Amino acid sequence: MRWFRNKSISTAAPLRAQLAPFTVLLLITGITLAALPHLNRLPWWVAVLAASALAWRIWATLKHERLPRRWLLVPLTLLTIGGIYLSHRTVFGREAGVTLLVALVALKMLEAQRARDIAIAAMMSYFLALTAFFYSQTAATALLIACAIFFLTAALLGASAPGLAPRAQLHRTGMLLAQGIPLMVMLFLLFPRIQGPLWGMPADAFGGKTGLSDSMTPGNISALSQSDAIAFRVKFATPAPPRRDLYWRGPVLRQYDGRTWTAGPSYSPQDRYSLQGVGDPIDYEVTLEPHNRHWLFFLELATAIPEGMRPFPDYQVLTEDPVRQRIRYTGRSSLQYRAVSGGDATALDATTQLPEHYNPRARALAQSWRKKAKNDHNVVSLAIDHFKTGNYIYTLNPPLAIEHSADEFLFDSRRGFCEHFASAFAILMRAAGVPARIITGYQGGEINPVDGFITVRQSDAHAWVEVWLPETGWIRIDPTAAAIPTRAEQGLSAAVPGGDPVPFLLQPDLPWLRNLRMNFEALNNYWNQWVLGYDTERQRDLMTRFGMPTPSWQNIAITLFWTVGLAVLLLWLWLLRKVTHADPAQIAWQQFC
Repeated sequence: MRWFRNKSISTAAPLRAQLAPFTVLLLITGITLAALPHLNRLPWWVAVLAASALAWRIWATLKHERLPRRWLLVPLTLLTIGGIYLSHRTVFGREAGVTLLVALVALKMLEAQRARDIAIAAMMSYFLALTAFFYSQTAATALLIACAIFFLTAALLGASAPGLAPRAQLHRTGMLLAQGIPLMVMLFLLFPRIQGPLWGMPADAFGGKTGLSDSMTPGNISALSQSDAIAFRVKFATPAPPRRDLYWRGPVLRQYDGRTWTAGPSYSPQDRYSLQGVGDPIDYEVTLEPHNRHWLFFLELATAIPEGMRPFPDYQVLTEDPVRQRIRYTGRSSLQYRAVSGGDATALDATTQLPEHYNPRARALAQSWRKKAKNDHNVVSLAIDHFKTGNYIYTLNPPLAIEHSADEFLFDSRRGFCEHFASAFAILMRAAGVPARIITGYQGGEINPVDGFITVRQSDAHAWVEVWLPETGWIRIDPTAAAIPTRAEQGLSAAVPGGDPVPFLLQPDLPWLRNLRMNFEALNNYWNQWVLGYDTERQRDLMTRFGMPTPSWQNIAITLFWTVGLAVLLLWLWLLRKVTHADPAQIAWQQFC
């Protein structure tokens, strides 16, 4: 009876034996992979705490040492929660919530002594893996999280079946996950798509987005152009126009206070988007990355605006809500046009205003052009010639303007980025009485030979000028291209001096890196288009191809129900074939155990 009580009823020893070192190491590997995407966002002390806790658990597992006592873990956990609150001023929201989850999962490993603890840690880590997609949904992130899921599932399997050998444990995990792939594909293709996210994101979920601003001060676009992040991709229905013609229009800035250009007052209700396209239109599709702003980018100038978008008389196009997720839209533009919107006296008067006591030398130069010019067209020609012959230098490191930014650029330093060229040209035009406004957006783009898309990056951010001529309407003048033609024809890296800090991935003397980047971005684009871009419209197109006449969400849900039900039935029948009648002696032994 003593042997029976010690060996069969006591549960402490078997529960400790279930935590095999291999299972613990698998779980720690899965936790590390799940937390890895958050490493650069965690407070440094949380990263050190998590790494130390996991390292302590590895050491204790391999050396068979005791884990920390509860009297140490409880105060440590409370101090950690308090520290996270002090760091983020909250324990809710995306940033604080992820930080708290990383810390709690790591601390949980310091008390995990039973199979139940392993299961809890694995379930928490599954959710931690999910939070990586709050920040990035690229193919690389998905691959990393898939590896984390594999190790977490293997640890969960090892905790529930402690007698498995390591090789059998990994093999069975792979088989379990592989069996779930068909069901996963069915759910992905047939689960009714809902416009927008399935849950409300916290207020800090859209912070840190890079992109153009709704104002322009000399220096802000040059800082943006040092980023190689992708702004949007474009697929043309016909061969793409030359790079020098790729002007992607964004915000329009009409008001100037002596240093900063802003949009100015809104248009009156009677103003209309009026454009006369000349020649054959160009059709294309834009895949726009989220930038948390309202504006969209079209090739100058758009002759057809998709439904649901708001065109304005200054030829910029906005959305009702900020662009907080990747969107696709079609565009149609004409490279030759006659733009006459905003040509009334009130609107033109707003584009000739200049603050007093700023840039006196630029004013004097513009007034001298006005005296010897016959009309506004001659004034514009004199200004363009001045930029062509002025020996100006295009640089990412222009000197800091003190007070008279246009004077200092035009007559002293002669060094600047596109915003310096555009701002000085617009000031000269207004000083000469020619209506002028600043256009910001992107110029150029790089065609990817792998997938045929044109990739437009933040380093392609650009600013140019529009002037009003009575006989033609608004026309584009790019003073940067007039002074430095290589900027429009070959891009940023070819236009700046050799010592300027061009983004690493855009270095012209690293062709192997360029080829690697092209293939990686093409793979990421396929992922964006066919996985992340699988929306309601594409789901309905797929259902129509398979013969569903009216692919409403109700019909798609019914199809999903019967498809998954049939798959489960076939799986059950397949498993039923392996069922054999057990030996009576074996049944008696199992009941005894």
